[in-house]
Amino acid sequence: MRQLLESTLARATRYLEDLQTRRVFPSAEAVADLTELGGALPEHPEPSEQVLERLDRFGSPATTATAGPRYFGFVTGGALPATLAANWMAGAWDQMSGLKVASPVAVALEQATIPWLLDVLGLGSRTAVGFVTGATMANFTGIAAARHAVLARHGWHVGKQGLFGAPEMRVVVGDEVHVSLLKALSLLGLGRDRVERVPVDAQGRMRVESMPRLDADTLVCIQAGNVNSGAFDPAQEICAAAREAGAWVHVDGAFGLWALASPQRAHLARGVADADSWAADAHKWLNVPYDSGLVFCRHPEHLMSAMSAQDAAYLITSADRDPTDLVPEMSRRARGIEIWAAMRSLGRSGLAELIERNCRQAARFAEGLEAAGYEILNEVELNQVMVSFGDGDITDAVTAGVQEDGTCWCGGTVWQGRSAMRISVSSWATTDADVERSLECIIRVADGLVGYP
Repeated sequence: MRQLLESTLARATRYLEDLQTRRVFPSAEAVADLTELGGALPEHPEPSEQVLERLDRFGSPATTATAGPRYFGFVTGGALPATLAANWMAGAWDQMSGLKVASPVAVALEQATIPWLLDVLGLGSRTAVGFVTGATMANFTGIAAARHAVLARHGWHVGKQGLFGAPEMRVVVGDEVHVSLLKALSLLGLGRDRVERVPVDAQGRMRVESMPRLDADTLVCIQAGNVNSGAFDPAQEICAAAREAGAWVHVDGAFGLWALASPQRAHLARGVADADSWAADAHKWLNVPYDSGLVFCRHPEHLMSAMSAQDAAYLITSADRDPTDLVPEMSRRARGIEIWAAMRSLGRSGLAELIERNCRQAARFAEGLEAAGYEILNEVELNQVMVSFGDGDITDAVTAGVQEDGTCWCGGTVWQGRSAMRISVSSWATTDADVERSLECIIRVADGLVGYP
């Protein structure tokens, strides 16, 4: 075992050191070589070192360098050094973190981290926190709590009675609602197509004046950080209207919720803390390894009613709430270990500095591209930049050219009818030099296609 782990350390260290010089997206040859990982199942056992060697030889070259400093796609963070080390330790521990009796240390680390998270995000000390896989399951879990609360007002217990014959429940979303939230709604039986959509402004923010009348049977889903523009729905006004009507507000804050941890950016999320539930990804801006998401709920009783199994006699529970009572999974890995390591290694000031640095770097991307003659399509207030290089075909060609170049990786998107390149800056590893190197690449590719000198 020691020899195998030492070999793993050497291979992983070499991989991380090579990130500075390798292309961000793998070559076609490396992707083609992945067939070497398939084939027929071996008839006989294969030595572990041989398995590892094959994995490294054919797997490592075919990875996308999301752990490196110049990956700007899909709002993907890297893994802070302390979180990667904690991830390895967690793998060695191999803890099941659903029950305290199964892993006192995993539950203790979650419990230690919860007040830190609530403190930096300003969500209130009594708020319940659950550790899930990502924003999709965090949205699912928060909305499940909302569904329970809304139907319980009619004396309907959805966990026991299901949705057959249940009272009607309304769901209000913005026109820029993210697909992960719609997926959560569909999984919960609330439907994608029966939502009430609210028009948005040029930055993707819900127009308050176009909100429908709210009531106690309404769930309002808002965004903290539009996945394209980075914009925030007007939470203060929406939460005030919802509270007066008795409606529930859920916040999809996959990456934008972390703006609350930065004194210089918290104003963008004004009013978000007045909601009832929130979803966030830790593997985005907190920079922990995949997979790691968080659900927050102001009303622990509704979250527990929606999530608790309650009936399994063989599950020995603790006097306090067990983690499994707050999330869908029973058996789950101890992902709270990495979140604990991130919060401990960054501290309050380090987390704020990480967020502010990435926002400043995004602004530099926008400044450099605009100075080169290209159009920035959004107000760059957070970590998202959208740029057009002309018509849709030219913009798509520039995006493809940048991806092929390998210096950095930026994704394409369509924003309110226009093709755009989307740059998402969310990694601890990105330096200002990486930004300048990436800017040079993007402008060089764009100038060559557009015909600038």
